[in-house]
Amino acid sequence: MSNRIRHLQVNSLARVEGEGALRVVIRDGEVEAAELSIYEPPRFFEAFLRGRAYTEPPDITARICGICPVAYQTSACNALEQVCGVELDPPLAALRRLLYCGEWISSHTLHIYLLHVPDFLGYPDAIALSRDHRHIVEKGLALKKSGNALLEFIGGRAIHPVNVRIGGFYSVPRRAELAPMAEQLHRALDYAIETAQWVAGFEFPDLELTHDLLAASDLHRYPIDRGDIRTSTGATFPAAEFSTHVVEHQVPHSTALHAQLDGRRYLTGPLARYSLNSQLLSPTARQVASAAGLGAECRNPFRSIVVRAVEVVYAIDEALRLIDEYHHPQRPAVPVTPAAGVGHGVSEAPRGLLYHRYELDAGGIILDATIVPPTSQNQPAIEDDLRRVVAANKDLDDAMLTSLCERTIRNYDPCISCSAHFLDMEMVRL
Repeated sequence: MSNRIRHLQVNSLARVEGEGALRVVIRDGEVEAAELSIYEPPRFFEAFLRGRAYTEPPDITARICGICPVAYQTSACNALEQVCGVELDPPLAALRRLLYCGEWISSHTLHIYLLHVPDFLGYPDAIALSRDHRHIVEKGLALKKSGNALLEFIGGRAIHPVNVRIGGFYSVPRRAELAPMAEQLHRALDYAIETAQWVAGFEFPDLELTHDLLAASDLHRYPIDRGDIRTSTGATFPAAEFSTHVVEHQVPHSTALHAQLDGRRYLTGPLARYSLNSQLLSPTARQVASAAGLGAECRNPFRSIVVRAVEVVYAIDEALRLIDEYHHPQRPAVPVTPAAGVGHGVSEAPRGLLYHRYELDAGGIILDATIVPPTSQNQPAIEDDLRRVVAANKDLDDAMLTSLCERTIRNYDPCISCSAHFLDMEMVRL
């Protein structure tokens, strides 16, 4: 008897940031392949950086992504400031964290309301959702606007901020100038708490992750702008040892590299961050998490929308704390003198740990650059989740199973670049 094969293929994933495809093959009831293909051509940012001055990566790498440019700027600054032996003045470090809070608010809210909520409410996209529930989309846009305002106020503009430099900023605000921003964030905090309460009531498929978890670690606060690296196995190591533990490799079906942590599949991002650091959330965020039904950790990727909502509450709460404690820096930037050597930097992009490594010569010219974004790190975990979801739901018809696979991918808010495409699906039955 001939083999029975079901072949599910999505040539362009909808409601993800970038261009990617999905291919699933089921042979005689067994999942033979589940592949998340990233087919965008490489953009060679690491090669662009070679031969450039050490001052340029914050502006150049911000162009990698229009959704999380501050993450690239911060990881780049952390690495380059390390190799140059620079430590930020405390008010400058606080201001950089405040800028990063704006990105978390804006990026998480974009994903929750415009990309992910339609999955739970049965709509193909946010445009269709807005026709029936305009107030929902308007609340999401208002919440996102508060994050954009913070990015623009400190960074100079909301997309690809221009005020960040090695050693600090080109200009810094006075304390009185932050008062209107605090007023806007207080209103946004109410929206954020309502959002967490709302999404916690969605119905979530059962799926429990078994992957290792990896996130930044800070002994005294929830990780955003810096830290060592911590794993769910109990290991903790500095950014300088990232490449010792995380090894990338090429796979035939994707232009993006896959990664393994000490030879194993792993996950970075909101679930890892929350599960490894939930005790460091602010009291308000911890209370919201508890009311939303989250325990000390969360390993169901379909509930990642709840974790993101809690992180929005935290980012706003943290931004308000930083504004309240803000002191005008004596100088906008610490003087930086280039030095020969290698620097490593990490920060927590909304989608997970972002690693940068730079090698400089004595004149500050970049000899080598390595950038490892979170989405490429998460690809093996996403594919494993796809295999498990398909195996547990293979009795569904092709259309429903394909839709469930797309939902599974969107749990991770994969940032393939910074665009979204409508679904173009090919179905082959053999």
